[in-house]
Amino acid sequence: MPLEMNREVFITCAVTGSGGTQDRSRLVPRSPKEIADSAIEAAKAGAAIVHCHVRDPETGKPRRDIHLYREVTERIREADVDVVLNLTAGMGGDMVFGGVEAPLPLKQAGTDMGGATNRVEHVRQCLPEICTLDCGTMNFAEADYVMTNTPGMLRAMGGMMTAMGVKPEIEAFDTGHLWFAKQLVEEGVLAPDALVQLCMGVPWGAPDDLNTFMAMVNNVPKSWTFSAFSLGRNQMAYAAAAVLAGGNVRVGLEDNLWLDKGVLATNAQLVEKAVTVVETLGARVIGPEEVRKKLNLVKRAPLAV
Repeated sequence: MPLEMNREVFITCAVTGSGGTQDRSRLVPRSPKEIADSAIEAAKAGAAIVHCHVRDPETGKPRRDIHLYREVTERIREADVDVVLNLTAGMGGDMVFGGVEAPLPLKQAGTDMGGATNRVEHVRQCLPEICTLDCGTMNFAEADYVMTNTPGMLRAMGGMMTAMGVKPEIEAFDTGHLWFAKQLVEEGVLAPDALVQLCMGVPWGAPDDLNTFMAMVNNVPKSWTFSAFSLGRNQMAYAAAAVLAGGNVRVGLEDNLWLDKGVLATNAQLVEKAVTVVETLGARVIGPEEVRKKLNLVKRAPLAV
């Protein structure tokens, strides 16, 4: 395909994620205040969208408690900077098998399986502009862990998100996830102007080589908007690749802890570096109001519950 560089680029900052990174960097935010403060600093640095998970404030381990999401949401919405809020809805589909000789029963540690309504309840209460929809099941790094998102579950969750007026961000970890996402659009579960995040280099999804990346890009319909990211040292390289391929950029501590060799990063520093990459390529970084118009987003206050 011919090169179609994006000249109007938005940056998403993935603030903290749900991996075990809290023990690898003191700069990974844990409490709702730390997560919100880091998101606000990222917005001031140039991120139009902040993508947020929540963690146990004491241990840093991933959680999906609604009161933690509400606190993060309210702190960000009350800040002196505007930003588009994107909450994860990827948790609640974690299955850890007992081992290769005795896969059942599932291990209690790490297994967290919720129903569709349960998995999006924090979205219903917090009403972010965007929430994620991991559009498939995959072996996810660890030996006996599977991230499960069945077609039935995705139809149910995607339909609920659409009915709430919250835009699903399709998380595509491989080409088959894009295939099913297109099916959801065809069925009317998702709107035709879909938003997708191409997730590159996450074991064991799509590897982050450029041939695979362009295969993913070429499977994104023209009417959709896409962003892309890769992990670790390739984060900034993929910021450039995404722009050159016609997409948008995601950076942040969910995907990469390092600013440079031996130098731990903050979210704001990673966003600043991404801004430099985008502008050096000759593109313009757009802000949250332009993103809302581009993606047909509605900013609303959390429900009073």
